[in-house]
Amino acid sequence: MTDSRVCMDLHLHQQMVYHWVEMRTKMRIMGFRGTVIKPLNEEAAAELGAELLGEATIFIVGGGCLVLEYWRHQAQQRHKEEEQRAAWNALRDEVGHLALALEALQAQVQAAPPQGALEELRTELQEVRAQLCNPGQSASQAVPASKK
Repeated sequence: MTDSRVCMDLHLHQQMVYHWVEMRTKMRIMGFRGTVIKPLNEEAAAELGAELLGEATIFIVGGGCLVLEYWRHQAQQRHKEEEQRAAWNALRDEVGHLALALEALQAQVQAAPPQGALEELRTELQEVRAQLCNPGQSASQAVPASKK
């Protein structure tokens, strides 16, 4: 016997066992007990084998597609989470930067002279302008005029 003939006989035997198990299961589900199952002829076994091979191929391709889609979805989800994490970190950094800028501005406002000091400076500026505009007046005359 050649190797190909041995493989063919083994394949037919597998198909016959499959047929026996399938028919036995169907008979029990339908309530028939003790029924003798006729073995398949070579042609029917070959056809059953081809059918099983086709169904197995479809099942494997479908399962592979499901697995690949699951992996793709997981990678997409990880990428989306990384983008959200990066955006969150950028916002947190921006808030920290704005908090430092706010503290600096508050320090500048507190260091600025009070409003009364600004009024005194304006008054002095007006006095200096008056002295520059009226060079003939003495300093003693310019001061009382500005306080009016």
